Amino acid sequence: MTATGTAPSRVLVCDDQELIRMGLRMVIDSQPDLTVVGEVADGAAAVARSAELAPDLVLMDVRMPGMDGLAATEHICAGAAGAAGASGAPGVPGGSRPRVLVVTTFDLDEYAYAALRAGASGFLVKDAPAEEILVTVRAVLRGEVMVAPSVTRRLVERYVIPAAVPRWDQRLAALTEREREVVTLVARGLANGEIAARLFVGETTVKTHLGRALTKLGLRDRIHAVIFAYESGLVRVSDP
Repeated sequence: MTATGTAPSRVLVCDDQELIRMGLRMVIDSQPDLTVVGEVADGAAAVARSAELAPDLVLMDVRMPGMDGLAATEHICAGAAGAAGASGAPGVPGGSRPRVLVVTTFDLDEYAYAALRAGASGFLVKDAPAEEILVTVRAVLRGEVMVAPSVTRRLVERYVIPAAVPRWDQRLAALTEREREVVTLVARGLANGEIAARLFVGETTVKTHLGRALTKLGLRDRIHAVIFAYESGLVRVSDP
């Protein structure tokens, strides 16, 4: 228990490099409000152990043999109830979906983009200092998204094929004009305060519009709002 009497947040570490797992465990376990409940070396094991241990957070490597971190992230975030494909790993029960924080080598990595699209709540660069790791972990556990919209936009612009025809999504019709405007500005890399100044409204109002838009679109957070905006054609790579 922590000083406040609450149980520490439970973290599962998934990386095929033992030294990386060891380093992350040392950082996490040094904090009274965090604890590592398990270590695994591939995606199939991450899916299976997530179902077994029900951690609050999975630190997920992406480039691993067998089932990679992308497939594992998709299964964990979706709460897939069936088999996890050819690996035979079980799905994660829908009632115990941990958040996934991707551990990647470079911030502009195609795997990082794909993991965000699969449902991850952000990414962490492997050589980040311990203090930054802890700040990121705690933020994701609070439900925050640890990728700046501008970084997400750069990821999208680099890895979404510009020539591809955007797929119009019928969910856009459910948005009000202001909600659509807010989602568009989020996708263009503006923070809530900048959007508020642009629209001459309060920041709380921006959060309300964005929250309603996310609910109508069935999206988890602003990262996925950015991805959705590009893939649906609401925003294009060529837009300023």
